[in-house]
Amino acid sequence: MSREEVWTARVNDWRASGERVATWCERNGIGRSQFYYWLRKLSKTEGSVSAAPSAQWVSLHLEDPAAAEQPPILVKIGAATIEVRPGFEPEVLAGVVKALQGLC
Repeated sequence: MSREEVWTARVNDWRASGERVATWCERNGIGRSQFYYWLRKLSKTEGSVSAAPSAQWVSLHLEDPAAAEQPPILVKIGAATIEVRPGFEPEVLAGVVKALQGLC
């Protein structure tokens, strides 16, 4: 295996680890200056190796912390109890209440 192949594998290992360069280099016993030297050298020869991994956008749904702290509202219809939390859909609740009224 050539030195370029070894360093390409090392750079790929660093990327896959998700670690900071300093952490990865320390864990693998490699000097940071040596790592950056090879990173520059490989980026010139291959054009596909760089220090910055490509950005990816990820959808993230966060629940409103204030809404999570609010206690639910309890709606009692006959023997049934409905627990209503913040963010409920009024149309769905109305349908459930209507159905329960016909049963209770």
